[in-house]
Amino acid sequence: MRWDNLRLDDLPLDDLPLDGPRPAGPDAEHGGMPSGGHRDTALPLIERGAVARTFDTPGFRGMTFYEVRAKSVVNRVPEASRMPFRWTINPYRGCQHACSYCFARNTHTYLDLDAGADFDTKVVVKVNAPELVRKKMTSRGWSGEHIAMGTNVDCYQRAEGRYRLMPGIIGALKDAANPFSILTKGTLILRDIELLAEAAEITEVGLNVSAGFIDKDLWRSIEPGTPAPGRRLEACAALNERGLSCGVLMGPVVPFLTDSPAQLEATVRQIAATGARHVMPIVLHLRPGTRDWFLGWLRAQHPDLVDRYLELYGQGAYAPKAYQARIAGQVRELAEKHGIGRPRPGFGHGTRRPGERPAPPSSKARGAAEIPEAQRLFPAPSEQLTLL
Repeated sequence: MRWDNLRLDDLPLDDLPLDGPRPAGPDAEHGGMPSGGHRDTALPLIERGAVARTFDTPGFRGMTFYEVRAKSVVNRVPEASRMPFRWTINPYRGCQHACSYCFARNTHTYLDLDAGADFDTKVVVKVNAPELVRKKMTSRGWSGEHIAMGTNVDCYQRAEGRYRLMPGIIGALKDAANPFSILTKGTLILRDIELLAEAAEITEVGLNVSAGFIDKDLWRSIEPGTPAPGRRLEACAALNERGLSCGVLMGPVVPFLTDSPAQLEATVRQIAATGARHVMPIVLHLRPGTRDWFLGWLRAQHPDLVDRYLELYGQGAYAPKAYQARIAGQVRELAEKHGIGRPRPGFGHGTRRPGERPAPPSSKARGAAEIPEAQRLFPAPSEQLTLL
């Protein structure tokens, strides 16, 4: 991925504007943030003219938001990637979810920020993302291919309640009848449920909630900035009730902490109760930048497991294929047992029935209108590792 549009030439601190474009709207989940802010004294390689803000509101204390006007926001996925889509939108860099295992941590080092605490507390906000999406949708060279969101950091992280970038982004995609998908751990997606339903009437809209386990103690420790797993699954149920086809990425499955038969059973049972259209298990992977941060968490919280992890992962990022295949097989059997993917009475009394396809989009918007792997109940083990 190219980060040139976020680089900052040597610019004195005093040359940075204190008052730039301000976000609008209340924080839907956390009571809003004050409109004021001040400059951070340690500036990363962010674009010239960025505004750095800090806030004292609970839930945002200790955070710094770098408001930038990006040059582009619809980004092509590198050809070498195993991702099953070619285009993404990432309105934020860095993530308040603070998941110890987040694979995107290393991308913060491209900005001369660290992959640990900086990733959790220093968030880049592309305040002009909606207008850039709308411009891209109307450009002569755009063919209307599928766009995936939430594939790097969560587009519905807590800051979205304040900055409100997603309604404008979804609106631009809807108006262009451009197919898209969203992956999120955030319940704030429900704020936009009616807009999503409108989009689903005219183009393909794929929705997935991420919940790898239901253990509340582990949740508080390993992904402390996220809504509780139960609340995420409630959001999935609400989306399905509205007639929006929503599945669950059961990820990550954390070796030795969430992978016992009883734990997998309990998680899949709760996923099934949401009316989820599919479930896709994803085994924890530890890419560079993430590996050291996660192992630091493991040493502090579960020191007895460190040697087992070093043995399981070796020097690589992925668990052995045999382990991945075993987890996929177990979840497949549990999904069949609990009826995931089968029609369920009481769901889908909304814009259209679950599984019913919308009217075909315009010829411009067809392109790669679907993510084949995201429509399948169980991706192959090699695919599981790259979707979250």
